[in-house]
Amino acid sequence: MSTATPAKETHKFQTEVNQLLKLMIHSLYSNQEIFLRELISNASDACDKLRFEALTDDALMESDSELKIRIAFDKEANTVSLSDNGIGMSRDEVIANIGTIANSGTQKFLESLSGDQAKDANMIGQFGVGFYSAFVVADRVTLTTRRAGTTEAVCWDSTGNGEYTLEAVERDSRGTEVVLHLREESSEFADGWRLRSIIKKYSDHITFPVVMLSEPAPAAEGEEAEEPKDETINDASALWTRSKNEISDDEYKAFYKHVSHDFEDPLLWSHSRVEGKLEYTSLLYIPSKAPFDLWERDTTNGIKLFVQRVFIMDDAEKLLPRYLRFVRGLVDSSDLPLNVSREILQSNKVIDSIRTGSVKKVLGMLKKTAKKEPELYQSFWDQFGQVIKEGPGEDFANREEIASLLRFSSTHEDVEKQSVSLDAYIERMKEGQEKIYYITADSFAAAKNSPHLELLRKKEIEVLLMSDRVDEWMMSFIQEYAGKKLVSVAKGALDLDEIETPADKEVQEATEERAKGLLERITTALGDQVEEVKVSHRLTSSPSCLVLKEQDMALHMQQLMKQAGHDLPDSKPTLEINPTHPVLEHMNSESDDAQFGEWASLLLDQAVLAEGGSLKDPAGFVQRLNGMLMTLSKS
Repeated sequence: MSTATPAKETHKFQTEVNQLLKLMIHSLYSNQEIFLRELISNASDACDKLRFEALTDDALMESDSELKIRIAFDKEANTVSLSDNGIGMSRDEVIANIGTIANSGTQKFLESLSGDQAKDANMIGQFGVGFYSAFVVADRVTLTTRRAGTTEAVCWDSTGNGEYTLEAVERDSRGTEVVLHLREESSEFADGWRLRSIIKKYSDHITFPVVMLSEPAPAAEGEEAEEPKDETINDASALWTRSKNEISDDEYKAFYKHVSHDFEDPLLWSHSRVEGKLEYTSLLYIPSKAPFDLWERDTTNGIKLFVQRVFIMDDAEKLLPRYLRFVRGLVDSSDLPLNVSREILQSNKVIDSIRTGSVKKVLGMLKKTAKKEPELYQSFWDQFGQVIKEGPGEDFANREEIASLLRFSSTHEDVEKQSVSLDAYIERMKEGQEKIYYITADSFAAAKNSPHLELLRKKEIEVLLMSDRVDEWMMSFIQEYAGKKLVSVAKGALDLDEIETPADKEVQEATEERAKGLLERITTALGDQVEEVKVSHRLTSSPSCLVLKEQDMALHMQQLMKQAGHDLPDSKPTLEINPTHPVLEHMNSESDDAQFGEWASLLLDQAVLAEGGSLKDPAGFVQRLNGMLMTLSKS
């Protein structure tokens, strides 16, 4: 026996929806007209989706192929309604799309809100919850919808107070109608002129007609009044198909807000048409702010794919690599079939060519900005620099181009701001210097204060300071730039032949000769804890430091990997010492082998800590440190 769907039932909103509704009403109150832009954008998406699905099932059009969006108002009832004849929704889709927010980053988004209404309003736009903006102007919203190809319609109704009702209803036409029962203080929107001005301001670029009933002038005495007629308010043409010379900056910005659901203007954009073996148009935007979910693993690229102006799919991840996932916009191809699927996109030469061209377009736009507008590029880097750093490991073909866009902190300025390019570093290199020196650490302070920098600072040789987690991984893919080798000052033998004078070498050789006995004692005391103990070229004021093999992962990264449960191959570091340091001179005079062993362990432990590693015996380290302090206080 089947059970019928209840005629009317009440559901509670998902907790996150409740929070967003309250936030939406307060944060967007000063920019109420946004609601119409968001609802029109949703209606446009519904029409796009119907047009795509109808490519393989034309019965979905139901003898109504003229897709449009209709706006109406009723001053007496204080309502505004918006309807479309797009794809519509089933009952389950209404619950999924409006009753819940199916986004893994929802909680993170809510936690990231600052309480500043202006800033939070921008984040709401990034989150893409446009439908809920209706509650900014309405104290009740009713949505009636029927999915194309079905006969069942549903009515969704809510006052935004934590719950909504669902009711099975009759609806002759497919699509969706949203009726906003305006708040008294928002009654200004129940006005034809006001609605028209908003549509022209925000939605002129929508590719489907946005229509309203005309408002004819009053009839003269003795004449009949004109019947109201449908009047198309927007331009209703694909903006990207127009010549760049015909499109204003304001139009580009408005279109960006439509495709991205961002409330802020874009930072940069590129509009180009490719002709030849392939024909396609791309309109690519770089946002001014990083979206809150930039680091979510399931975040997809914000590129829409069109074929011959027909919308095919959102988030066509094959059009741009992951390290450019912040780019928004669209690609419209003339060479792909209209029935293209995600499976076809996986191995398609046309898509591969479009992807190659789009990557070069984005990188070229960034390179041009970096050269001509460095302050604007710095704004971009501050928002998206860590994502760009994923590029060298993902995009071998453009590795040199990506490397030219990278920015770092360095000892040239000793500030945490990442503003030094590899090209700027090369311009400042010392005469005879052929290598680019860098260090990675788990914080800027650790990089800046690393003992590995002491000799290089003394020689006034610039070192790039890298402290983002991605840096260690990134540098494994960048061994050379512009013919210059990149060298970690904390790994391998530090070859300073190009900057050391003959006098420097003589001093070093003499120091090594005098320290032979000390090296042997420390080597014996530490045993297999280290690969080797040697006199350091790097140190001028610290007693010791650890040096890894060139292929080894930095200690701070080893620590993170182990915490994440990864098994790492055993690797022993080299302990380098500075025999001229007072601590080492004191050790050299220590006749008690047991006491000497304690000091040797202390040297190793402090070197491990300086590299961001963890101690196997922290309590033992504290005990040895206290013992050393007591000894020194008595001497």
